[in-house]
Amino acid sequence: MKFGGIQKTSLIDFPDRIASILFTVGCNLRCPYCYNGRLILNPKPPFLSEDEALRILEGRRRYVDAVVITGGEPAMNEDLPLFVRRLKERGFHVKLDTNGFYPKVLSKCMPYLDYVAMDVKTSLEKYRLLGANETRGLLRSVEMIKEGGVDYEFRNTAVPGIVDEEDIPRIGEIVEGARRFVFQQFRPGETLDAAFNKVKPYSEEVILRFSRIMEKYVSEVSLRI
Repeated sequence: MKFGGIQKTSLIDFPDRIASILFTVGCNLRCPYCYNGRLILNPKPPFLSEDEALRILEGRRRYVDAVVITGGEPAMNEDLPLFVRRLKERGFHVKLDTNGFYPKVLSKCMPYLDYVAMDVKTSLEKYRLLGANETRGLLRSVEMIKEGGVDYEFRNTAVPGIVDEEDIPRIGEIVEGARRFVFQQFRPGETLDAAFNKVKPYSEEVILRFSRIMEKYVSEVSLRI
């Protein structure tokens, strides 16, 4: 595996832990509101190798005991499970951020993960707006995460035009019975499609209304706005 960057310290990306974040390159989706376009469209060196990343993490062990692997889409890399295992063997707590489109890779990672955050970006019908032709893998990942023994959250970035109020029950049906669902605020700026830089985010009141709808489907709903 290769990484497009590292954030040495985060207080907010791994629940209840101080973590370092590794960013993988490449993604199967083309979400127009994505702000990590440099990791997706034309990633440029220098890249970090697995061994280089591990050396940096080991050097920061007195500050952090956890690692978040995000992207891009980490599970595009078939060797991701081996790297996650290397982290666990060194005593790190590991969280994976994923869009759920690679259930086979995810299943091999699960024994070594402490937390999974899976994006459920919109209703199934609208995934075509993000560049997805089919969503069977996503649905398999949802069930795997719900039935597994790893702590998790499903999450959604509330982007106007991608996520509208009529989409919320459809998203709820995808994750019905889940433990935890998180709504995140959309923040324009440096988006993959420049038109989304001009999109006005939903108000806190609107996202709160979305959360009340979602409460019918899951045990816990949180807001990051």
